[in-house]
Amino acid sequence: MKELRDFEISFIGLKEGKHNFEYHIKNKFFDAFQLDDFDETNINVELVFVKKPSLLELEFCFKGFVNVSCDVTGESFDMEVNGDLSLIVKFGESPDDGNEEVVYLRHTEHRINVAHYIFEMLVLSAPQKRVHPKVLDGTMESKAFERLEEFKIKKSTTKKEDTIDPRWGKLKDLLIDKTQRNGTSKEKDI
Repeated sequence: MKELRDFEISFIGLKEGKHNFEYHIKNKFFDAFQLDDFDETNINVELVFVKKPSLLELEFCFKGFVNVSCDVTGESFDMEVNGDLSLIVKFGESPDDGNEEVVYLRHTEHRINVAHYIFEMLVLSAPQKRVHPKVLDGTMESKAFERLEEFKIKKSTTKKEDTIDPRWGKLKDLLIDKTQRNGTSKEKDI
């Protein structure tokens, strides 16, 4: 993926210690992963990269917004996203211990591409259900809400009184009669 080369860090030439990297994430980044859940994105990612003799420490921190459609109204809105992620990169074979915070690289590797880690971090930070803030606080003015209100008004004015079908009434009487007979019978303790 040519467009993700900016996310490669060649650590072989870096001195031991702390190094800072900054990334500005736009839609083009998500296009590389073929994700079109976000209409527009503007996210800043800061990476503190610590090189040690036997391992690497990566501290990601991000803040920004993604423009998404509300699941309730379909209206677009800017949803704030922020969070962080810590990773440790060790060299050698992966022991399959299930620890997602430890990444293993072969001893022959001399660079790491952090794009996939940034992608996962950003996608997992966005909630599954996306509701416009104005829907939550009740101030949303939308054509969809106006139509729903009209429908509620029409439904309430045309609502008929609940009348019981006489056939159901007879069945209900049978049920009441049966419970009365069972209630008057004497039960024996065994």
